[in-house]
Amino acid sequence: MSNRRVLECFYDVVSPYSWLGFEVVCRYKNIWNVDALLRPGFLGGIMQASGNSPPAMVPKKGVYMAQDIARLSDFFQVPLRQPSNFFQSVIKKGSLQAMRFVTAVEMQHPEFLEPVSRELWRRIWSEDKDITEPESILEAAKKAGMSADQAKKLIESTALPEVKNKLKQNTDEALKYGAFGMPIIVAHVDGKPHMYFGSDRFELLAHQLGEKWMGPVPQKPRL
Repeated sequence: MSNRRVLECFYDVVSPYSWLGFEVVCRYKNIWNVDALLRPGFLGGIMQASGNSPPAMVPKKGVYMAQDIARLSDFFQVPLRQPSNFFQSVIKKGSLQAMRFVTAVEMQHPEFLEPVSRELWRRIWSEDKDITEPESILEAAKKAGMSADQAKKLIESTALPEVKNKLKQNTDEALKYGAFGMPIIVAHVDGKPHMYFGSDRFELLAHQLGEKWMGPVPQKPRL
């Protein structure tokens, strides 16, 4: 990293809190004097390596999370809606194939990384739709502006070792920064990394950067 201030946002589209953090980073990347890097990772790998477990696996946390998501959706202006079968959609099906696709996008068509990620979140966390089947991923890619040919080639590439290894590399980097969940935002300031976990630490992050925090919606959102 150079002396330029860089924000790395590590995320997984299975995580609703990652969607919130992702959107805030995208909204502030042209307001704050920073370079923002979107870093797709695999939350399942981070949870396993860190010994963590999903908050919804604790019954009272699960009830709170459902209420929390409704409040956060309004506050962040992100259309979050809990899937009708949370365990099946989020825990059992997971996001490995989706995140391999997002990683392939990062590697081969980075100009689509932001919209593809957003459309996958929209499917699982707004429209209660699948993100694991190839047709589901194709539909998200199409809505993000990719051609069918581009998307099909990327889906085929998810089986390649280099794509699998890149996702593992991103995930391992997040773990090295101290990740135990997602999202994590890593601010590189004066050559040093500073890790922030979750979507509710942007006020602290702004203070560290010497930038102004204007809430999660500094301008009219695009969603």
